[in-house]
Amino acid sequence: MVFDSAIVAQTLLFANGSLAWLRQHWQERGCVPLISHTTALELTRALASPRFRLTAEDRRELLAEYLPYCEAVEVTEKCRSECSDAKGQSFLDLAQSGKAELLITEDRALLGLAGQTRFLIAPPKAYLRVVREG
Repeated sequence: MVFDSAIVAQTLLFANGSLAWLRQHWQERGCVPLISHTTALELTRALASPRFRLTAEDRRELLAEYLPYCEAVEVTEKCRSECSDAKGQSFLDLAQSGKAELLITEDRALLGLAGQTRFLIAPPKAYLRVVREG
């Protein structure tokens, strides 16, 4: 399972938001998020955005609520489908290398590639329906 950095940041930052269920989901081992060096850096960069006004300690605490549940993957394969956004490509390559079944995103460039990869690309609402159905 691959979550893009915007999904993870939103989940971590807004404890009562629409994606709050995801935190409990990965903490209960309902899924194992995959992460690479590049996507970890992207998440760190996203959390450091001035709009969130997080201290370094705040960012460390948030990352501690996610990273221990992740499986680190070395990206060794490039996804054949190319994203128009370089940041998005890193999530495609991670999903390809990690043999993920699903990439969860709200990014339009990534969602536009749905059906063009060996893994599914879907928004969080679609994944929530799958989780609820068991």
